Amino acid sequence: MNQARNEARTVLVIGGGAAGNAVTLLLRRAGVEVHLIEARDDWNATAGSGITLQGNALRVLRELGVWEQVEASGYGFGSVGITAPDGTVLHVQDDIRSGGDDLPATVGMQRPQLQRILIDAVRASGASVRLGVTAELLDQDAYGVRVRFSDGSEGRYDLVIAADGLGSTTRAAIGITAKPEPTGMAIWRIAAPRPAGVTRTDLAYGGPAYIAGYCPTSDSTLYAYVVEANRDRASIPPESYADEMRRLTRHYGGFWPEITAHITDPAKVNYTWFDRMLVEGSWHRGRVVLIGDAAHCCPPTLAQGAALSLEDAWVLARLLTGSDTWDDALLQAYFERRIARVRPVVEASVQIGQWQLDGVRDADVPGLMGRTMTMLRELP
Repeated sequence: MNQARNEARTVLVIGGGAAGNAVTLLLRRAGVEVHLIEARDDWNATAGSGITLQGNALRVLRELGVWEQVEASGYGFGSVGITAPDGTVLHVQDDIRSGGDDLPATVGMQRPQLQRILIDAVRASGASVRLGVTAELLDQDAYGVRVRFSDGSEGRYDLVIAADGLGSTTRAAIGITAKPEPTGMAIWRIAAPRPAGVTRTDLAYGGPAYIAGYCPTSDSTLYAYVVEANRDRASIPPESYADEMRRLTRHYGGFWPEITAHITDPAKVNYTWFDRMLVEGSWHRGRVVLIGDAAHCCPPTLAQGAALSLEDAWVLARLLTGSDTWDDALLQAYFERRIARVRPVVEASVQIGQWQLDGVRDADVPGLMGRTMTMLRELP
């Protein structure tokens, strides 16, 4: 699997989400030829409501050269509020600046806006992009991977990076049997207008849901969410999504009545189960390597899903562009470097949810959050 650094290299990236876009940008900057394929024709440019980006995610976005656009499009803040279900503020805590003191602790964004920023950067990078295309066959040898695509074409690559998300078909195709497992919780999300007084994330624990929270995503928008025990999706008709979310949020006070008034269109409400997964042993087989949600996922209780995926891209790209050889040892080093950082985040994210499921009243949630975020201040 050895290859000299000065030889021309071609990489296939499967999946155009945050991780796939990020690794494409970083490899293109180093002069690597990158072909990116994305199954969706629209490149996920309109999917999702909001996203909370902690400082360690912002650090990578700055490295990608898109921080100024992110800063202009999002809403930066530096604290989180804990409220009672009636809206009474019980505690306000400063967020840890996990990306360093020169970046905000947190930026909330509309998820489609972040995706559009990354899409524009990938297109400007000179990467080859094909939408509505999947990889149907991966045939490896000691020197590369031959890939047959869903449009009938074929290509040969020095490395394939699988960034095709939670339900990664590439993960299964290379013989990794790990699959996402539900944690027992589910989340309702919606994008809505931002009440003028909402200037940070506020979280209410208790009431009819485990958590009710919101995060400002621009000067005029926020995304709101409620977390409850997961239910059989088939038992919840999509046309009832707005009614179901309002049924939970109408019991909360503070800014919630104003937010709830905008929960009217079921098509704008997203319902998702919380999952957990951590691929053990290695994240590669031969010349195919996993990054992002294809390798690990966790509940959003620490808002670290996108951040960990972006960090994967940054670490893998630095190892690839800084090495004379691309071999098993390098890809194993990538795994070992990442697993030591990802594992405690996944475990902490799951633990916070489990404490709520179990009704543990004296759980040290702030302490666990603080220890985890302090660890994330270190460079990945």
